[in-house]
Amino acid sequence: MKVLHVAAEIFPLVKTGGLADVVGALPQALIASGAQVRLLLPGLPAIVQGVKLQKVVCTIGAIFGAGQVTLRLGKMVDSGVEVYIVDAPYLYKRPGSPYQGLDGSEWSDNVQRFALLGWVAAHLAAGEFDTGWTPDVLHAHDWHAAMACAYVSCRPVTSAATIFTVHNLAYQGVFPVDDFHLLHLPSRLMVPGGLEYHGQFSFMKAGLKYAHRVTTVSPSYAREIATGEFGCGLDGVIRARGAHVSGILNGVDSTVWNPEADTLIAANYSANLLDGKARCKEALQIEMGLKVDPYAPVFAVVSRLTSQKGLDLLLSALPALMEDSRCADAQLVIQGTGELTLEAAFTAAAKLHPGRVSVRLGYDEPQAHRVIAGADAMLVPSRFEPCGLTQLYALRYGTVPVVRRVGGLADTVVDATPEALRNDTATGFMFGPATPTALGQVLVHTVQQYRNPAIWHHLMLRGMAQNFSWSAAAAQYLVLYEDAIRNRH
Repeated sequence: MKVLHVAAEIFPLVKTGGLADVVGALPQALIASGAQVRLLLPGLPAIVQGVKLQKVVCTIGAIFGAGQVTLRLGKMVDSGVEVYIVDAPYLYKRPGSPYQGLDGSEWSDNVQRFALLGWVAAHLAAGEFDTGWTPDVLHAHDWHAAMACAYVSCRPVTSAATIFTVHNLAYQGVFPVDDFHLLHLPSRLMVPGGLEYHGQFSFMKAGLKYAHRVTTVSPSYAREIATGEFGCGLDGVIRARGAHVSGILNGVDSTVWNPEADTLIAANYSANLLDGKARCKEALQIEMGLKVDPYAPVFAVVSRLTSQKGLDLLLSALPALMEDSRCADAQLVIQGTGELTLEAAFTAAAKLHPGRVSVRLGYDEPQAHRVIAGADAMLVPSRFEPCGLTQLYALRYGTVPVVRRVGGLADTVVDATPEALRNDTATGFMFGPATPTALGQVLVHTVQQYRNPAIWHHLMLRGMAQNFSWSAAAAQYLVLYEDAIRNRH
């Protein structure tokens, strides 16, 4: 089976979140399972520079506002996975993130930048740009690649089966109706039953409407987005797809996230020999300017600093936690970047609680490894969470997750209820309502359980024993691909 994955980012070249980790790992797992897999990525500077052995596949010419577009084929340096690059310097050769400039504002021509990505994907799926390799499946990831499904649907004869994966429904790629002509799509698609979305048009809706199958990155999130609470205005579209929407849980790349072999952490360790984790904790406390205390519970956050991640709840719960006599020595490490108000508030909290709260703004992959390895507990208090990878990494590193009971968090963490502790199935702690009170209560409860070394040790070991491998996810995707090929309706 030949599979073409289409996305805007990939680890380790371009990463703004978990999407990059998925695109970096899933193709390798599919290849290990016997599939032929190639990637299609936009020609962002880090991608153009980081892909080796590039050769020209074809010259496309001027389109979508770019004077020259060239399709190249190369290989990822570490994995050897083959990669098509849409080389369009006018659209992609610029500083900033894949989606925003250095000032944080969206690129004004994003509609063209990502329409081009989907358009090239559809033509590859039709066997037009590379006659030597035509995919059976086109797998588009998130709104940036979603328009590929609409372009494929416009062909009289369907090219490849299309799969669209929603990594985060909140980011939808919505643009003014006046820009619709830039897509080079028939006007019949600009209707409520097509791409039209409240007087605008939506890339995300293109994937939801026109893909043969829709997936999300966890089973619970697949159910949640069909509801008004989590559907972000698209729940009706999702419900209409019925059984064609499913969830496949993300995995963990064990070559990148493995405490036994991780070269980015202070000391290696395993479930059988945990001494190295204590050294990682001490190194983290020193690095972050926290009081060096092996008995102090260290909570950590490695995340985008947004309200979606529930970090405003943590800010509201933090004063009471710091003042609670039961948590007198508790410490907090924050690593991430995001909403300016949250960045400023956490920075202020660190100044107010020196030695107990430390903040590092920005995303630093090596530092993320050090934080996850050195912390005792990982906080993921999200209002909604499609899958969440941080809690999976934390489990693997013996860092006990404290999460909200939602989405992929509910699918991957077993709450330490009395029954789960008796049965030795617990791996972390959960709370329900998205309120500072509920979060504060679970944080205090976590500290109390931390004081019981036997319970905490069992939580660590049970978490480290969990198997969230990409091979299991790859097997489910292959079944889905086969079904989509057989039943393209």
